[in-house]
Formats: sequence, structure tokens, C-alpha cells
Amino acid sequence: QVQLVESGGGLVQAGGSLRLSCAASGRTFASYTMGWFRQAPGSEREFVAGITWVFSSTYADSIEGRFTVSRDNAKNTVYLQMNSLKPEDTAVYFCAADTSAGYIARAVQAYTYWGQGTQVTVSS
Repeated sequence: QVQLVESGGGLVQAGGSLRLSCAASGRTFASYTMGWFRQAPGSEREFVAGITWVFSSTYADSIEGRFTVSRDNAKNTVYLQMNSLKPEDTAVYFCAADTSAGYIARAVQAYTYWGQGTQVTVSS
């Protein structure tokens, strides 16, 4: 089965940056739409960003231009560059793969495979 492993989380001060990575197994990675989600304590998991195999991308309105999603199909890896981080960005960040669509879905239910998550904590 496809496995996704996130890395790059950590503790940063407000205004700082982090680059998250999600390494995927499987020969079919290049055809997947990949999504980033986050879940803060006491909150529902929410869509952050997504990218198709042809590198089209979309973002949640709450990101406000601060994050950039990218992918390197040769490395089976998707990235989330996070800049100008705010305390409200604190959450566990998950990557996910949608194996059945060529568009970017925002719903959790659309994604088949999930990573274990990586913690991002932004201090004031």
C-alpha cells in the first residue's frame, strides 16, 4: 500500500518559517493529487493546500498567501513551505493522497492515504 511520511515540523517563533516534506511510496505517486491538511487541538481537520500531478495548486483562504505547496515527482515528495507563521498555524500537519481524481478536493473524505502527521508549533 501507499505510505506517506511527513517531516520538518517543529517549534518556531511567530514570523518564522518551516518547510514540511511528505515522502510517498509507490510507483504511481506522480499521478496523485496531494493535499496538506492540519488539525489544531479541539478543531476539525482542515484543508491547507493541494497540488495536482501537473503542478496546479490551490490553497485555503486562511493561508493568505503565506504558504507554498510544491512537489518533486522524481523524489516522490511533496512540500509545504510555510512563511510568516502565526500562533494560529499551530497544528498537526498531515499530507494525503487522492488516487482517483485529477482535481484538488478540499474534503478529508476525498483522500485515500494519509501520513501520520508532523507537529508545527508557533510561539508568540
